[in-house]
Amino acid sequence: MSKSHVGVEITEESVRAVEVTLERTPQVLAYGEVPLPPDAARDSEVLDEGAVAIAIRQLWNGARIKARSATLGVASRRVLVREYTTTTMAPDLLRQTLPFQVQDLLPVPVNQAVLDYYPTSQEGDQLHGLLVAAVAETVEGMISAFDRSKLRIVNVDLTAFGLARAAALLAPQGTVAVVHIGDHTTQIVILNDGAPEFVRITPVDLETSAVLRRARLAPAEGVAVRRPEQVAVLDPAHAAASALNARGEASGAISAGVTVRGALRGDVGQRPVADLIGRIRSTLSFYLNRPSAASVQQVLLCGAGSAVDGVASGLAEALVVPIRQISLADVAVVRGAPPAGEFGLNLVSTLGLALGRGR
Repeated sequence: MSKSHVGVEITEESVRAVEVTLERTPQVLAYGEVPLPPDAARDSEVLDEGAVAIAIRQLWNGARIKARSATLGVASRRVLVREYTTTTMAPDLLRQTLPFQVQDLLPVPVNQAVLDYYPTSQEGDQLHGLLVAAVAETVEGMISAFDRSKLRIVNVDLTAFGLARAAALLAPQGTVAVVHIGDHTTQIVILNDGAPEFVRITPVDLETSAVLRRARLAPAEGVAVRRPEQVAVLDPAHAAASALNARGEASGAISAGVTVRGALRGDVGQRPVADLIGRIRSTLSFYLNRPSAASVQQVLLCGAGSAVDGVASGLAEALVVPIRQISLADVAVVRGAPPAGEFGLNLVSTLGLALGRGR
């Protein structure tokens, strides 16, 4: 039996992985990232299977990852995540009946979807939880790239659930929001006593270091793995490139625990940053306006986008909630040099996926 497990993510900009021990207190054994050439992947969808497979092999070899199996994270905005209540039943029976229960809720035919259900609470014979539905073709394309690399995907998980596991190590009690701001996607997860009960995935476009690197190198000049001993601190990007072009989250009055402090400072005046902050604030407000919702006690912030100028400071001004930026080394012990800068901020979700092997 393997003594370690790997969490892996395919984003538009790169493939990244974290290998952890299977001990009671996991330790990070290896981590790495390989940039992808333009148009190889987009929003957790593989467009060029061969290019992604090459990057995966370079990642495993360059980062010296020993485990040959992994949990793959999905963080696409095309993934449906919504609260769903069903009758309490045995897990096997629920898996069999769920497709028939939810087929009218899905954006694609049920035979073209991959379904998951994450129970959060139970009241009498009613089971409350989060329904997750992804397009099967998208998931199969990602798995196929790993098959070509002679690696086995043993579990496909919503990346937001990985974020919840990582955040629960730091804040196992109370109501906590973890916000992962990536290069193109933001994930917002609300945890109650360590268990996720609310998830939103929204678009974002900020000039992270990966985005700037892609712009400088386009067309791509090849790929290069970053191992622990090669990681350098990445300077945060300074300007947002384009306005967000997506639907906003549900609006509503600001509730307990999330309060506007007035106008945003000038250093977050660029439209994409301001829109992002407003989107996060309105999402938390939507959650808090629900019946019997507990006040959010703190916000854990990660992902490369959280290092972009104005994001963290703007959120601190927009929300009267303690905000803490977290990196891989804040969540788990790292053998060797820990990753720095945006790299370490991105790996929080990847670590959480590695922790979910038994799910």
